[in-house]
Amino acid sequence: MLRNIMFSVIFFSGIILISIIFLPALFLPQAIILSGGRLMGHWTAFCLKIILSVKIKILGKENIITNEKFFIAASHQSMFETFYLQTIFNAPVFILKKELMLIPIFGWHLKKIGSISIKRNKISKDNLSFFHDISALITKSQRPLIIFPQGTRVHSEERPPFKKGAGRIYEELNLSCQPIAINSGKVWPKNGPKNSNREIIISILPKIESGMDKNEFVKNLEEKIYTELNKLN
Repeated sequence: MLRNIMFSVIFFSGIILISIIFLPALFLPQAIILSGGRLMGHWTAFCLKIILSVKIKILGKENIITNEKFFIAASHQSMFETFYLQTIFNAPVFILKKELMLIPIFGWHLKKIGSISIKRNKISKDNLSFFHDISALITKSQRPLIIFPQGTRVHSEERPPFKKGAGRIYEELNLSCQPIAINSGKVWPKNGPKNSNREIIISILPKIESGMDKNEFVKNLEEKIYTELNKLN
């Protein structure tokens, strides 16, 4: 319990401090504030290692897509992946619930780095153009989009069906997909205390080519990620 308290206090204090240090970057080129995001990813790994004695292992680095545009689809079990994946990939663009963008300072950073917001489970004018807006943004950018097809954080043993929106994004972007399975919930669960002396494994899976039927894509993606998560567990 003491380790958990120490982790929360030190980790979030560091995130707040980084956000404050990079406040001037809100008025500078985007590349500067993106480096702050990567710093948060390294800070996350540092806190996990030093305070909770957690190791981070990356499998399948040879599968990382190069020399072509792509988007990332990752399992989502904790806050870990939202921070740490920024250290592996080139400043990915995140899709976030709109409420996060309203948080003072932190929300300003999210907006500056080009995060895409959506009102979950609501039909609105903004949401109706959501997929088109994503396509327009990613077409102009060299940064990969990252999506969490489970829709929200889930417990490590949960296997909910992937959201159909993942197929819409795949269809709209017409890009290859980089699937990633992460067992972070074993260390940093959605609810409850964090677990020390364990290992977080990030498994980067072979790409899924563009051009597949969107429903087949979702089925294929779900099978690949859940099969890998079952192995990691």
